[in-house]
Amino acid sequence: ALRSRACPQRFQEIAVPSFDITSEADMVALKNAVDVAGRHIGNRYDFKGTSARAEISEKDKLITIWGDSEFQLGQVKDILFPELEKKQRESTKRLDMGKVEVVSGNKAKQELKIKVGIEQELAKKIVKLVKDSKIKVQATIQGDAVRVTGAKRDLLQEAIALVKQSVTDYPLQYGNFRD
Repeated sequence: ALRSRACPQRFQEIAVPSFDITSEADMVALKNAVDVAGRHIGNRYDFKGTSARAEISEKDKLITIWGDSEFQLGQVKDILFPELEKKQRESTKRLDMGKVEVVSGNKAKQELKIKVGIEQELAKKIVKLVKDSKIKVQATIQGDAVRVTGAKRDLLQEAIALVKQSVTDYPLQYGNFRD
């Protein structure tokens, strides 16, 4: 009985501080933003009687915008993107713009894929960035996240600052801190 009590303490002493770099989309916030944009589009006089609209498929992680022309798709995006940014900061950076398709007659549609997680290329870039920085921390790829471990919390905060400064083209979250 004594040994089992002492064992957890020993594990706590050798536990290394760490955190995870992830990229998760808040689908509820994005759905809300698409709904708000849809109401704005419905209320605009110049969109009356047109096919202009935006839809979201949470299951497929896909936003589809519709319009009578490529120009109108641009107008729909001008309404949609600020709403997305209001609900979740940097959310437009995670959209993978599909090409504009012409459907039935002269109507147009475009699919915007919502990227979730950190892609392999970006994960490798983050690991290389951390290694090249000479900060005494280790970064490892774990699925669609990157785990950073180090001896001290200050070093981890340094690593966060470095990654925040260097990776500005994709939204990242820093969480799951362990001391």
